[in-house]
Amino acid sequence: MDDEIESVLFVCREVMVYKVPPRSSNAGYRAEGWGDLSNPLWKGRMRILETSKCAIRLEDPSTVFAQSPYDVTGTAVEPVLDSSRYFVLRVEDSGKKAYIGIGFPERTEDVALQDYTKRQKASLNQEASDDLGVPKVSPHLPAVRKDFSLKEGQTLGSIAIPGGSSAATPPKKIQGGNLLGSGGGFGGTVPLLPPPPSSKKR
Repeated sequence: MDDEIESVLFVCREVMVYKVPPRSSNAGYRAEGWGDLSNPLWKGRMRILETSKCAIRLEDPSTVFAQSPYDVTGTAVEPVLDSSRYFVLRVEDSGKKAYIGIGFPERTEDVALQDYTKRQKASLNQEASDDLGVPKVSPHLPAVRKDFSLKEGQTLGSIAIPGGSSAATPPKKIQGGNLLGSGGGFGGTVPLLPPPPSSKKR
């Protein structure tokens, strides 16, 4: 069986690892509760690798410290509430899961990781659109505009309206001047009801 090709998607040359206490609320994690941030539990390199799956690997030149399956739509990496340079990473080993804190010495590394995540999500969304048969529209092509102006010699009455007649149809003239066909009524336009029958005297 051939070995899978491993692609390096992202590299951070230095990342710090911290012990994370249990989360006290559902609101999220805070880096201020990790103790002395200048004294990390471990320090080394972080890489995001892709084979048939994607994974975050914390390693030094000789050993792998921890590894986490990376899914941009999941919760493998969770930002903390009180800093933009610290995150909580879910690591897995032989079916066991644990949460550790990671920190970047420079904000540029954090921005690079976030940019990578955004690109991956955009790629997944595009693939989903392709599967649904949604046509691609190039942002460089101008929008197609319809010309609704009247042509020479054309009037509003001659324009064909969808679902209607091609030209305005004059109202039909009712013979006799009203709806009953008689010439009575007010001006011959509104019909009058016949008078009620008179009661016969005994």
